[in-house]
Amino acid sequence: DGQSAIRGGIPLCFPQFNQRGPLPKHGFARNLGWRPAPASKEGDRQSSVCLELTDSETTRAWWPARFAAQLTVVLGAGSLRVQLVVHNTGNTDDGAWDFTTALHTYLSVEDVGRARLGGLDGCARWDALADARGFQQGPVMFLGEYDRVFSAPAGAIHLHDGALGLQITQSASLSNTVVWNPGGALCARLADLPPDGYRSMLCVEAALIDRPITLTPGQQWQGWQELRVLPAP
Repeated sequence: DGQSAIRGGIPLCFPQFNQRGPLPKHGFARNLGWRPAPASKEGDRQSSVCLELTDSETTRAWWPARFAAQLTVVLGAGSLRVQLVVHNTGNTDDGAWDFTTALHTYLSVEDVGRARLGGLDGCARWDALADARGFQQGPVMFLGEYDRVFSAPAGAIHLHDGALGLQITQSASLSNTVVWNPGGALCARLADLPPDGYRSMLCVEAALIDRPITLTPGQQWQGWQELRVLPAP
């Protein structure tokens, strides 16, 4: 409806993450229509689609930047890769601008209470609920509402919940990983989730939050996240 994002899939937060700036929460890209752009098949078992969003009167009412963003989704055998490319399409007189972003990936789990997220051990983290900083020790487990921003690990993240095995990787250009689950109390207040909806979902987001990227006219940036199904044990 152009007013709110879908509670699922991979909404794109751009050009602002959450409420860290003057724009609407998570920016405007997730609520606007994107145009199809040329897509290509990548190998016998892969297909891709590319969508594009460029600045318009609507976006410039929020944010004066001249930009083009391309979102490419590549589906392979047991894998899904999402890549975002952002261009500063302004001229020299328009100058530079900066942005933050996130691929706000929703994952389906059998029971979040049994889910374990490995690969973040030793990573710096910020607990958004307690406004506390520290370092992750051991796998991430979910005993209630969870909202933390991590420094992205150098290696892969692994999600296991008894039924699902998933490997999650992201580009070094996305320097944060956000892990979120609303828990029971918050879920009950979210109109677009059933009261127990928190039990079957988990967000593991590839993000660029702590260090915004600055693009001068003509420059571009790209980042990606890949999900790969793990073989059954």
